[in-house]
Amino acid sequence: MAQAPVLTITLNPALDVTTSAPRVVPDAKLRCTPPRVDPGGGGINVSRAIRAMGGDSTALVALGGATGQRIAELLAETGVAVRSLPAPGETRQSVTVDDQALRQQFRFVMPGPQWSGADVEAALQAAADAAAGALVVLSGSNPPGVPAGFAARLAERLQGSGARLVVDTSGEALAMAAAVVDRRVEILRMDDAEAEGLAGHPLPYRADTARFAAGLVASGAARAVIVARGRDGNIIATGEGIWHAEAARVPIVSKVGAGDSFLAGFVLGYARGWPIPDALGLAAAAASATVQTPATELCRAEDVERLFAARVVSEMRL
Repeated sequence: MAQAPVLTITLNPALDVTTSAPRVVPDAKLRCTPPRVDPGGGGINVSRAIRAMGGDSTALVALGGATGQRIAELLAETGVAVRSLPAPGETRQSVTVDDQALRQQFRFVMPGPQWSGADVEAALQAAADAAAGALVVLSGSNPPGVPAGFAARLAERLQGSGARLVVDTSGEALAMAAAVVDRRVEILRMDDAEAEGLAGHPLPYRADTARFAAGLVASGAARAVIVARGRDGNIIATGEGIWHAEAARVPIVSKVGAGDSFLAGFVLGYARGWPIPDALGLAAAAASATVQTPATELCRAEDVERLFAARVVSEMRL
């Protein structure tokens, strides 16, 4: 199936180590199950999920040290094409421990190496060099030293290259990306808490979220704005309309990577030139498929296909 090129960017990747213990309690040696190890970080997860759904992407990843080398090896095993950007230090790790008795999940995430201004400039240039004509997905946290305005600076750097920028971030970085005008950002994605923080007030109902997203589009912040409302589904606003995708009612095993899988599904559909409602439906199917898999495993193609066939996407009228 024809697909536009996709480039994902991960500045702060992590080697995800996942295990479980009978109980997670203080001041005791916790005997854990054999760990599962996966390459992680927002953009990496998007690329992994795109690959799982039969699509292609290139992952631009900042890697350093032995941990970075391990991530590169794991990505090569998945078949994801990698362009490595030298990181200023050892790539971080994250540890997830499932409490088997309480069915709770504990996630311990390290900060990553400190970046300098020169490192930031090198990343911007590497992204610009690799991005021509591609859908460029910037997803995940910034490592220490990377300014909140990185996404805004990248949007400016990509002007005239034919690249289309997709941003999934939070906090001050989200606020600065949303402040970019002239629709330099193609797609801006956030969850409901992030949307409320950006709006400065609660968004309790779907219509509230839809108006907020449509307002961002009208302001020129992006050509499309997606807000995830958890179990209440997902809303997208564009200049052509507003749509809502239902979240499938499925058993939840692990929520790790669900948001990244959602973004992967939407980007893959968008890169294939699908209508917005279908791309949104694929995104919702990918997220629902991911929560059914354990630990840091992402969506499985057969689950996505089944859930996509049963998708419920409706146009909203304000």
